[in-house]
Amino acid sequence: MLLRFCLYGFLKNQRYYESFLVLAFLEKGLSFFVIGLLVAFREVAVNIMEIPSGAIADVWGRRGSMVLSFLAYIASFLLFGLAASPPVLFAAMFCFAVGDAFRTGTHKSMIFTWLRLMGRTEERSKVYGFTRSWSKLGSALSVILATVFVLLSDSYVYVFYISIIPCLASLANLAAYPKELDGETLPGVDLSRLVGHLRVTFGRAFRIGALRRLIFESMGFEGVFHAAKDYLQPVLKAVALAAAAQVLVAENLTDTQRSALLVGPVYLVLHLLSAVASRNAHRVVELARGEDGATRLLWGLVVVVFAAMAAAALGEAVAALIAAFVALYVLQNLWRPVLVSRIDRLSKPEQGATVLSMESQGRRLATVIIAPLLGLAVDAAAAQGELARFWPVGAVGGLVALGFFTRSGLSSTR
Repeated sequence: MLLRFCLYGFLKNQRYYESFLVLAFLEKGLSFFVIGLLVAFREVAVNIMEIPSGAIADVWGRRGSMVLSFLAYIASFLLFGLAASPPVLFAAMFCFAVGDAFRTGTHKSMIFTWLRLMGRTEERSKVYGFTRSWSKLGSALSVILATVFVLLSDSYVYVFYISIIPCLASLANLAAYPKELDGETLPGVDLSRLVGHLRVTFGRAFRIGALRRLIFESMGFEGVFHAAKDYLQPVLKAVALAAAAQVLVAENLTDTQRSALLVGPVYLVLHLLSAVASRNAHRVVELARGEDGATRLLWGLVVVVFAAMAAAALGEAVAALIAAFVALYVLQNLWRPVLVSRIDRLSKPEQGATVLSMESQGRRLATVIIAPLLGLAVDAAAAQGELARFWPVGAVGGLVALGFFTRSGLSSTR
């Protein structure tokens, strides 16, 4: 099963569109405002559906939930490729949100169910970190393939159609998962049972202080990370365009092909480093003598990285600023396996997918709140310089991380 779990992550992250999504929308003639509306619509749609989808997975079966997820992805990619107007793109984004909602947390809970069945629950962070590393390797390969696809086709649209192929392969892989990974499902349940499941799980999550605190920690770490991480792109663009003009100006390449050559290598390095970090997350746990100690260590490192980011931006130290963003990606991939393991340790087996979906929803909610505020702060600092304007990213992230770091030693999640 470990091989199938790794294969799932590897195939799931064959998202050839991911590094070129905004460019594909621009190719379709959309404005940045409409693109922003599409992204906001996706986050809201996922948030609305995520916890009910987790409950459905817990009550009716996780394998069926995963199959529905990938069917929704396939529909979204077809619509994205064919879309010629915003309404169709919103329909595509809705299908994509369904796919995300029914997948998030569900497969993790299947991994932890397998570990319980095998008597290997103490290996949570190690096994999840290992499978997550294969997801990141999948992302690394997807960047290479996507760059080749764009170079050959001179268009971003085809990356949507090609993304259907790994989805079909994922469905074949999921078909071989044993029924035992569905968990304790209840046949013939009605809506009242589903609502009751949600109520009990919500009550447990917010009644148990340690579990509640983990959800807020996720909102702090993951919310800030997902709001801040994409600021690496304008930083790299500001640095790379001049070099690209010198290196590629004599080449017979279109702007689309040039962008592919700029985006590809950067994201390839990020995904490879993320894979190494995920695979070695359990070593951080061993070094810190437990998951609680590892959490405090990682919060401390995040404080340092965000502080360095703010200082590098103000000083317009390009190399240090890029290095800080790379370090942030690495820390997030050390953090994630530890967090998921801690959540599973405090959750009941039959409520695993629901609680993990709640955690993911909390992260998305935090991102929705933090991202526009961070954008306003960066806009307000624009007069300070092209790179100096990004100091609020480090300042806001550092303040949030410092708050959790100072509290991480006050209580234990045990």
